[in-house]
Amino acid sequence: MKLPLWLSVWDVFICAVAALATLYGLVFVHNFGTPFNISQLIAGGSERALLVLPIMLLLITRDIDLSVASTLALTSVLLGLSLEAGLALPAAIAIALVSGALLGAFNGMMTTLFGLPSLVVTLGTMALFRGIGYVLLGTGSVNILPEALTNFGFLNVGSLPIPRTILPFAIILPVFAVVLHATPLGRRIFAIGGNPDTAKFSGIAVDRIRFWLFVFSGVMCAIAGIVYTARLANARANNAFGMELDVITIAMLGGVSVFGGKGGVAGVFGSLCLVTLIRNLLGISGVGGDAQSTVVGMLLIIALLAGNFSSAISARLKQLTRQGPVATQ
Repeated sequence: MKLPLWLSVWDVFICAVAALATLYGLVFVHNFGTPFNISQLIAGGSERALLVLPIMLLLITRDIDLSVASTLALTSVLLGLSLEAGLALPAAIAIALVSGALLGAFNGMMTTLFGLPSLVVTLGTMALFRGIGYVLLGTGSVNILPEALTNFGFLNVGSLPIPRTILPFAIILPVFAVVLHATPLGRRIFAIGGNPDTAKFSGIAVDRIRFWLFVFSGVMCAIAGIVYTARLANARANNAFGMELDVITIAMLGGVSVFGGKGGVAGVFGSLCLVTLIRNLLGISGVGGDAQSTVVGMLLIIALLAGNFSSAISARLKQLTRQGPVATQ
């Protein structure tokens, strides 16, 4: 059976692995399938789900944003300080979103206008943005937040074990998938990653699209910062420390090539589920955060190796799929 253009064999494989991990948890791990744990599992992936979408787009265009977690932290600090200063929640959220857009625009300007490598630029702003958060708030935190915000962070959708914090991702994901896989803009994004020079000579506004992708990244980080603040009921400068490792791992493990021009929403979604499941299963088993980060680091190495050999792996999987079961004589 021929797969649609937006779905690769690797996407199917990684989604199958995530399904097997879920089955393992349900059968062999005590308390994994309880409504409380399912709610916590989904909530724990809420911010990573939002951050991986811009990371995916930037990797497809041969860029990267290492400052996503720091942007999340700084916008969280600005949200908290705005609320502490007495601003209404909608105004504070607007400040966080505009700040995220400006931070993303700064990364985009340094990369497209001045021609600096995005790896170097965002490595610098990763420290800069978090440092600004410490300057503004120090090592303290803002813990007194409006009830509307904390209810969003703590409550589920009705009686379902689905936290409200996943709703922004659930709303954005279908639109994101359609834009990437079924619109001219999506085709331009893939063309830029495939060959930037050819894309430019074809009339594609390469630098303009790259700039706005960084702005999009900043806005998504701000949304993730709002979600993170609501879920943990605090705003502080060290929020989401090290989360950039997780989202880069999720994107690459989901089939997004570090060399650009390749990736799909289905594979990234499957990878997001897999990494979130692994962290949850390790947590239930008593494995601490540092050890979980070690496992995520190993997954990143696996993702890089898979990227190098993806063509061979995909060809082999397609061959096995076409052959099907061998008939017995």
